Amino acid sequence: MTAPLRESAARRIKAILLRHLYVLRTSWPRILELAYWPTVQMVLWGFITTFFLSHSSWVAQAAGVLISAVLLWDVLFRANLGVSLTFMEEMWSRNLGQLFVSPLRPHELVASLLLMSSIRTVISVTPAALLALPLYDVWVFSLGPPLIAFFGNILVLGWAVGLVVSALVLRFGLGAESLAWVAIFAFAPLSGIYYPIATLPAWLQPLAWCLPSAYVFEGMRAVLFDGTFRLDLFAGAVGLNLVYLGGATALFLYMFRVAREKGLLLQQGE
Repeated sequence: MTAPLRESAARRIKAILLRHLYVLRTSWPRILELAYWPTVQMVLWGFITTFFLSHSSWVAQAAGVLISAVLLWDVLFRANLGVSLTFMEEMWSRNLGQLFVSPLRPHELVASLLLMSSIRTVISVTPAALLALPLYDVWVFSLGPPLIAFFGNILVLGWAVGLVVSALVLRFGLGAESLAWVAIFAFAPLSGIYYPIATLPAWLQPLAWCLPSAYVFEGMRAVLFDGTFRLDLFAGAVGLNLVYLGGATALFLYMFRVAREKGLLLQQGE
């Protein structure tokens, strides 16, 4: 390759590199995501390691506790995606403008997103729950009525997160779509999925008790270890979920009004 050709190739490579650097520089969700995943993984597995080092016999006391925790966590994750991805599919297809030419109202869109999230969550989680019996001899449905309480509360929290993500994507464009996967994992270290909330440093525990998921996972362990359904934990999760879902709905409707006033319903992009 001659020198002029090498120089032309270098310019083209530089042009593509600059294009993506400019996109990265102007998109705070992308910058956040780069540092976010390693940080969350380090914090989460650090707490898991700390707990297991001092409670090596903990898992043996309740063989199904980790499997049940994984399934409940997946309900939260899928409920969030069920709302946010369903909404973003309308944006990817440039269909929001067409939808709201019809008599569809914003609160009706919210209701449909929540119902679709429920359907997608049940479809995605049920096969995993059924496979836990032949593979690990764990039948999560043996939890009985408490399972419905846990499922309902964690589902509602997923709805709230999904609505907040959808509101941000509506306002800031598809450059924020990675929040659908990023945002939910901020709850993982503080939810006590695989360890009690008491494992967290004392200064973090009050923050953890502000999350409905902390009450859900503590309640699940109470059923598995002690055979008791703690109404105080259930009431705490319900109360916080009502606040979170109400706030998330209000934020989505507000962002929708802002997007309509700014003409963003027809101009969605990066």
